[in-house]
Amino acid sequence: MSASLSGRINVRSIFATTMAIFAIFMLSAGIAHAQFLFWPRDTFWPDHYAPFKHKHHHRQTNSESAKDARPEAPPKGPLQIIISIADQRVSLFDNGTLIARSPVSTGTQEHPTPLGVFSVIGKQRWHRSNIYSAAPMPYMQRITWSGIALHAGVVPGHPASHGCIRLKNDFAIRLWHLTKRGTRVIIAHDDVQPVEITNPHLFKPKAVSGSPEFQAATVAESISTVAVTHGSPVSNAETPEATSLQVPGSAPAGGAPKKIVPISVFVSRKLSKLFVRQGFSPLFDVPIKIENPEEPLGTHVFTAMEFQNGGAAIRWTVVSIPEELPRISEGATKEREAPAKQTAPLVSLPEKANAALDRIEIPQDTVERISELLTPASSLIISDNGFSHETGKDTDFIVVTH
Repeated sequence: MSASLSGRINVRSIFATTMAIFAIFMLSAGIAHAQFLFWPRDTFWPDHYAPFKHKHHHRQTNSESAKDARPEAPPKGPLQIIISIADQRVSLFDNGTLIARSPVSTGTQEHPTPLGVFSVIGKQRWHRSNIYSAAPMPYMQRITWSGIALHAGVVPGHPASHGCIRLKNDFAIRLWHLTKRGTRVIIAHDDVQPVEITNPHLFKPKAVSGSPEFQAATVAESISTVAVTHGSPVSNAETPEATSLQVPGSAPAGGAPKKIVPISVFVSRKLSKLFVRQGFSPLFDVPIKIENPEEPLGTHVFTAMEFQNGGAAIRWTVVSIPEELPRISEGATKEREAPAKQTAPLVSLPEKANAALDRIEIPQDTVERISELLTPASSLIISDNGFSHETGKDTDFIVVTH
């Protein structure tokens, strides 16, 4: 082989090697850039809920990686999503404790976002609107069958949607993986938050029978199971929230735990009735008496958090929704102080909630029946209103306050 031919071959080899190294470098840089794009910016997310290592592409070419994305730790108890219209902000509470917060964009004055008590009734990773020209609604979590949902979208810093709650993309992904059907969603004009409450009229679980060791095991299992049924992303997001759980006061039959689902109780001053649902299905309703029925009770959402005292008691929190205030204009919302200032949310003191409980008289047999069904993540909603016409098949109670 001539020297000139050998030189040409060496030059070609060097060129090919250089191009290969360059391609590897560009690919690595592209991946790093893609990961950086979805790293949280102005979203608060504590360390024990670290960001997902989620490679998200516009066309989602790797759906399996999205399914496998998981937080570092599952929720410790019931999740509550609270949205403040005035602050254009969503707050996520786990077991009564704030764990995440992010800006949102809600409905305009022409297409307002309804206020009230909702829950996640359906989830879809990639969804298109059935109403607005098939507009994309990625990481959609439906809260009404008429079209209101939480989903990833443009968040310009003021109301801009047709009624939905737009979330920043990174927050929408994380939230989608944490929630399940039944996760409570509360939409209020101002910022509210759950607070601890004790009241002799709150429902109590049936007393646990058996040894202290059995009681301790039962309570530990129930708390762990609630973390799975109300937030853990380990199962299909559309699966009903029936889960194996040993209920305090019941003995396992042949070692097989019961399949149970948290209940929802709704008390309406307007209807003077109490309604009970379990797993989005109605169980029963009964008439009740309300002291001074012409006076408002307000709207309060009580949530059973976890068993206490060996299962003989249960810890409750309450979110009291303030009385309706006039809606602020879109221009006024834009002029609000920057979210970065992060003013503390208003604390909903439990005095009004306690007063509402004290005025409601529930038949004793109904109290006992509810106590037998009571589990962590169960809820009690008290309102001056009736439930919305949106309440129906495959929904929890939907209570619209405005």
